[in-house]
Amino acid sequence: MTAKQKILVVDDDSNIAELISLYLAKEQYEARTASDGDEALKLFRSFGPDLIILDIMLPGRDGYDVLREIRKDSNVPVILLSAKGETFDKVLGLELGADDYVIKPFEAKELLARVKAVLRRCQAGAGLQDKPPKPKSVKEVSYPGLTVNLSNYSVLYEDQPLEMPPKELELLYFLASQPNQVFTREQLLDHIWGYEYIGDTRTVDVHIKRLREKLRGNHHWSIGTVWGIGYKFESR
Repeated sequence: MTAKQKILVVDDDSNIAELISLYLAKEQYEARTASDGDEALKLFRSFGPDLIILDIMLPGRDGYDVLREIRKDSNVPVILLSAKGETFDKVLGLELGADDYVIKPFEAKELLARVKAVLRRCQAGAGLQDKPPKPKSVKEVSYPGLTVNLSNYSVLYEDQPLEMPPKELELLYFLASQPNQVFTREQLLDHIWGYEYIGDTRTVDVHIKRLREKLRGNHHWSIGTVWGIGYKFESR
């Protein structure tokens, strides 16, 4: 029998947390709840969730701070919840490593759809890591100082392994596999996140920014901005 996937729900409103837990239980997930940041971090370490639904506005340590702590040693998917719908708040959450951002009030069905989509994306990446690649079907691109392997989700940068979340790696591989070709933000959203993703094009900007921060200092290639259009992987 397949073990249930575990989800940690963090919200100081016990009614919201319990409601989300009930919907998750109906979908055969195992859910635990926390009402503040410190409790959330304790459960994160002891419960070992496959996904975290994290409210930003928490007493004491807020959701952003909790996310920072989690990202120090884990890439577990995180969906942020917030009553704030401003672009700044969304971008900050994504820059800190969130996988999705849901604005309150929300429909339970929408939240469940996002949970399933995020888990599906992460499982796809993990599944590829677990399976040894076949020599004839290895998906890999190489440039001076950089090798991106989509078959086993690995990146070598300056001969050193570079940790990278699945979506960042997929975006880098997609661009690098088609050097000097320009892609709009909408095209990148469609290719990397798929039609199920409910978000805006700033998601692409955030991921590009993260990639540039990790891949600095190479003179043979770079991720270029085509103003007013999108991005391209420039090979010199």
